[in-house]
Amino acid sequence: MTMMMENLENINPKLYKKVEDRQITAAEKDEDIVDAFDEREVFDIIRNINDPEHPLTLEELHVVEENLIKVNDAENTIDVKFTPTIPHCSMATIIGLTIRVQLLRALPPRFKVSVQITPGTHVSEESLNKQLADKERVAAALENSHIVEVINQCVSDLKY
Repeated sequence: MTMMMENLENINPKLYKKVEDRQITAAEKDEDIVDAFDEREVFDIIRNINDPEHPLTLEELHVVEENLIKVNDAENTIDVKFTPTIPHCSMATIIGLTIRVQLLRALPPRFKVSVQITPGTHVSEESLNKQLADKERVAAALENSHIVEVINQCVSDLKY
């Protein structure tokens, strides 16, 4: 999605070095060995999501970080916190929805996924977290073709 420079909220975001790719072990490649989901695996699923405003990934902007992900494989829960680049980011809801959609598409359906804004990083944190936790609001948002188009652009492999 291309936006005019004057429409950007954060014209010059701070960039961070990408984490090295995970080294896949022989045991992880062995289909006969059951390995638990972990934080790094979830991070790898969401790290390359494109930011809705910039041709950068959520990892490069430190919107998502491995240490903000909690996985409890035994209880089938995944909690992801994300950090908007600015405290008044109007794209925070779209980013949260995109993270949720990407995880729901990539993970087995047994997982209960929670996506929230990192505490203290957004002026509307409480209301945005309520929206992201409300299944009916999320379902309604995903019925909006424009929102789904934006989400699909963010999760596509193409940089724009």
